[in-house]
Amino acid sequence: MDTSTVVPFSSHTLPSLAHAAQQSAAERELALLRARVCELSAELVQAQEAACRHVARELHDGVGAELTATRYALAGIETWLPADAPPQCAAALAVANRSLDAVCAATRQAVAELHAPSLEAGIAGALAQWTREFAARTNLRTSFVCAADVRLTRLPADAALAVFRVAQEALNNIAKHARAESADVRIETGRHHLTLIVSDDGIGVTRNARSRRGHFGLSGMQARCAAFDGTLQVSARRLGACCGDSGDAARGTLVQARFAWDAMLASAPGAERRALQS
Repeated sequence: MDTSTVVPFSSHTLPSLAHAAQQSAAERELALLRARVCELSAELVQAQEAACRHVARELHDGVGAELTATRYALAGIETWLPADAPPQCAAALAVANRSLDAVCAATRQAVAELHAPSLEAGIAGALAQWTREFAARTNLRTSFVCAADVRLTRLPADAALAVFRVAQEALNNIAKHARAESADVRIETGRHHLTLIVSDDGIGVTRNARSRRGHFGLSGMQARCAAFDGTLQVSARRLGACCGDSGDAARGTLVQARFAWDAMLASAPGAERRALQS
């Protein structure tokens, strides 16, 4: 006697299987696309870092040498200037020397920013030092707060550099454009993401500024986040506007950069995720 069980066939079975297969294929395609975005973003970041190293060398070796030669030439003119030379000559030399000092200082700062930072002390140590130097250079009240998370000490060099560069660019934008009095940097960690938050109490960002095409700094920040399966959000925030305020109250800017832990801690496949430091 046949005791096999006959499974009833439903007219809904084939559509359900087809839908599941389509959904699975779509998920695989989405995963491949996200992986490709990460790879292309990592390649863009590598190109940016290579360009930074090249410009830093040119500034140090080329422009630096010319500035040194100019300083010696001005010193020679000052030495050879006759005692009865018009006072305007000495005044002009003083102006030239002050301008040269400013250019030399700006060049040294540019070279320092273009070079990859030392990450031996980890991302927390590197950002703590950078924010201190930023505060001293700009006279902005600057704070840095970092979550106590052991994963931060295990970040590969390229991942730590990505976080550092985003913070660096955000702070430089504050110094250049925000007309702020203070800036705050914070690293928060969750189960799946590391989040870098940079905020200020300046004039905020306009819709035109957020949507402006060709903004190299912003696109670079976005690429660094995307290289580690993350996102970048830049928004304006109101700082305690009074009741009945017409909108003229001070505004601040909030930068939130998210990086996926899985992508950051993953072992890097040669060309795409090798360390970006020189």
